[in-house]
Amino acid sequence: MALVNVEAKDHILFIGLNRPEKMNAMNRQMYHDIAAAYGRLNREPELRVGLVYAEGDHFTSGLELDDWAGVFANGEGLTLNEGEMDPFGIVGPAMDKPVVYATQGICFTCGVEMMLNTDIRVAADNTRYGQLEVKRGIFACGGATIRLQEEIGWANAQRYLLTGDEWSASQAHEWGLVQELVAPGEQFERARELAEKVARAAPLGVQGSLRSSRIARTEGHDAAKARLFPDLAPVMRSEDVQEGIQSFLERREAVFKGT
Repeated sequence: MALVNVEAKDHILFIGLNRPEKMNAMNRQMYHDIAAAYGRLNREPELRVGLVYAEGDHFTSGLELDDWAGVFANGEGLTLNEGEMDPFGIVGPAMDKPVVYATQGICFTCGVEMMLNTDIRVAADNTRYGQLEVKRGIFACGGATIRLQEEIGWANAQRYLLTGDEWSASQAHEWGLVQELVAPGEQFERARELAEKVARAAPLGVQGSLRSSRIARTEGHDAAKARLFPDLAPVMRSEDVQEGIQSFLERREAVFKGT
């Protein structure tokens, strides 16, 4: 049985953690399977958005630390195989396409760190989040020390990074870490609805919005301003812009091709 279910449908790549008997604990093989799916999403033109979810009652109990100990001890960290992209977003280039994330039950360590590298998040209201590394003798190495304070504020982040305590879905929603809360069992369907909206939008517009936002976040506002109109120019010459105008005049939903 595959550790990760991957299916492409209607411009969406569904990426499902599939080790429910281990509460989707992430071993190295699962990491590389997810990384391969991210690479596929990024390079295949017909794919416009990813949706990451998990089978079973829990999203993930975290990394299988014994399987990863040697990787962390060598000082080099994560290595990617050909065609893979890091789902944590700390090694290699950033994704060009957005990812929607759906969680339930336990979502610990690597589950949070993958979430911090996604763009729209839905949570079942029974989700429990946590960075437990300090209770296991290490510190968070999948991006939580880099991004969590940006998302929820310095003191909130340190409150949980330094203690290893859990926080709730309602807290995550209050902080803006999660955008929507739903009843348990409804998280996948709501995430799919949001992914479908992204998939129906103009791909060049979506990717341009994501790129501009990320430049502002990582390189600063001045860099984003400098790139704004040069990056917009080729989009404005696309067939999709003409379709957007024509569909507005005809009072119909636009059908975008990404060209």
